[in-house]
Amino acid sequence: MKQISLLVFLLAALTDWYDGWLARKFNYITEWGKFLDPLADKILTSATFFAFVVLDVLPLWMVIVIAVRDFIITGLRSYAEYKKQYFRTSIHAKWKTFFQMLFLYYLLLVYTASTFEIVNERFGWLLNVLLDDVIVYYTMFAVTLLTAFSGLIYFYENKTLIKKLFSYEA
Repeated sequence: MKQISLLVFLLAALTDWYDGWLARKFNYITEWGKFLDPLADKILTSATFFAFVVLDVLPLWMVIVIAVRDFIITGLRSYAEYKKQYFRTSIHAKWKTFFQMLFLYYLLLVYTASTFEIVNERFGWLLNVLLDDVIVYYTMFAVTLLTAFSGLIYFYENKTLIKKLFSYEA
């Protein structure tokens, strides 16, 4: 079952990438797509993080911090676009996404590899190191801090636009 979950995640990530590539290549960019694509990305990553909470690999509080930050920012961006206003995506947000995805792929690949008997027989010692609770915890902690930090920067750099979006005149 765990092997199937890796396949489902990889298939979802691949179809998301392909969908975006097709939209840009043929200029099939719609308002609906601008709203749904980032939302789908957040749902995929959040669901994967929460799955690791259920498997007792990741702490719930860290995943909640990441999910709340990502959904608040995605909601703000969507509302701004609805109002014909646009947020700049900071380099911090791009790094945040890169490290979230890198960490998720790492966990998915190593955790799934550990479910294969032949891999465990040959590389069990390495898998034990790679899935060490302390390493996973502090790596996730770093990802959580980066995510929270990028959210704070996002609010700081866009505070004028955010105020404008929610002002009475807007």
